[in-house]
Amino acid sequence: MASRKVHSLDSLLELRALARERGQTFVHCHGCFDVVHPGHIHHLQHARSRGDFLLVSVSSDANVSKGVSRPLIPDDLRCDSLAALECVDAVLLNDFPTAAELLSAVKPDVYVKGREYEASADPRFLLERDTVVAHGGEVFYTGGDVVYSSTALIGALRDTGAFNTEKVNRFTRDNDLSPSAVEALLHRMSGQKIVVVGDTIIDRYHFCEATGVAGEGPMMALHAIAKRDFDGGAAIVARHAAALGADVTLITATADDTESAQLAMRLRNEGVRVTGTDHRKQLITKTRFVVDDQKVLKVDDGPAMPLDAKREKLVAEQILSAAQGAACVIFADFGYGLITPGLLDRVMPRLRAAVPVLAADVSGKQTNLLKFRGVDLLCPTERELRETLGDFAGGIGAVVSRLLRETDVKSALITLGKQGLVACDWPAGSWQASGGRLNTHYLPSLADRAIDPLGAGDALLATASLALAAGATLQQAAFVGSLAAAVEIQNVGNVPVTADALLDAMLALNGSSRAVPPGMVA
Repeated sequence: MASRKVHSLDSLLELRALARERGQTFVHCHGCFDVVHPGHIHHLQHARSRGDFLLVSVSSDANVSKGVSRPLIPDDLRCDSLAALECVDAVLLNDFPTAAELLSAVKPDVYVKGREYEASADPRFLLERDTVVAHGGEVFYTGGDVVYSSTALIGALRDTGAFNTEKVNRFTRDNDLSPSAVEALLHRMSGQKIVVVGDTIIDRYHFCEATGVAGEGPMMALHAIAKRDFDGGAAIVARHAAALGADVTLITATADDTESAQLAMRLRNEGVRVTGTDHRKQLITKTRFVVDDQKVLKVDDGPAMPLDAKREKLVAEQILSAAQGAACVIFADFGYGLITPGLLDRVMPRLRAAVPVLAADVSGKQTNLLKFRGVDLLCPTERELRETLGDFAGGIGAVVSRLLRETDVKSALITLGKQGLVACDWPAGSWQASGGRLNTHYLPSLADRAIDPLGAGDALLATASLALAAGATLQQAAFVGSLAAAVEIQNVGNVPVTADALLDAMLALNGSSRAVPPGMVA
């Protein structure tokens, strides 16, 4: 029943204190409980038989590491299912990566796990076990006479898409994301003054047909059909923001050549002011060879050229000048030398005092998320996050929590590829005020297929940052950013995402007929 759900640790600790006063044995179980099955019920009934009060804590969505589309059931509904069981006295959603933090606070008399954990060497479980014992509790294991597996049951389902659709619908309902609300947000985003700082890249596509194997060696032979260039890097971030109606200045590094002059002209024609430095010998070019719809080879051309002290001072002055009256500054660091630690030391204190929203993202092996301290939003991929911290095994919530603590960053959108993203922030605005507890909000991908994933992260960064600048919540920013990414990957190459395209995609999600972009989740 719903009354068994406990909504805060403080409320739970009151129940624990009452159990002590009454001399009751307090029992604790913890798990994911995705699709509650007979094995779960037997486990919980056995646990309840070992005491007088049974607490069940449930892993939040962001801390379930069971692969694609898991958890299948959102965490609040998993809590509801358990609260309806007669043998369960209290249910609490656990936002920590393991139960250890909760066990340390609650200090149960008995902790019960399934038989499969009896010989487990999983460090997360060992930490939980040692925490219980350290506080004088006992650990017991239930028998295995009723065996089911949520993972196996879900794996037997042929199509879990309907569950993701329901998750998207719940996300929009819970966060005031009706089509009219999204349209109002897009209207507020228009006209916002934005500064984008970062390296510009030319994304060059060679469209080819495969003609066989080359005669001189075991390699594919290609016949060139067409070539097309797209603006990439910080340039496409700026173009996305301009296409959404923002007043945009791009501060970047170019070369003193015709290609750079043409780039600046293209951007100015779209309403983007371009400044920075022309110290590069050439624009950075990333060339992809495409056969049919498959990229078969990528060649990067252009070395990193960090700013010297003189240019660093010049670019810092340009950033600070452009940021006067700005609602947002976005750093798009691709590791080619424009955004140096010295540059950030020069500008960040003054930007932090004057600009409401600071956002950043990185791409490539030559840069590091950790240098963006004190910003409002980071938008890395899960791989970038794990590579930065060297943690490839921890739950996503634990890894994000560590990143935000080490950088003193307020929030992050962690993209999970085809799985969607997790929006994370501190409920009280900082990790110190929040006591280390992290809010996590999972949003499945809003596209059911991708023509070209290039640029999805750039579209997300530009749109989500602009939404925050316009007063959106993190969840609302995550949603419109995901919508922009879903629109972007329906195109070959980098194409600026417009407000009209976002609104059409939003209407398509709601089954409206103004326009139904192909590839969107319906």
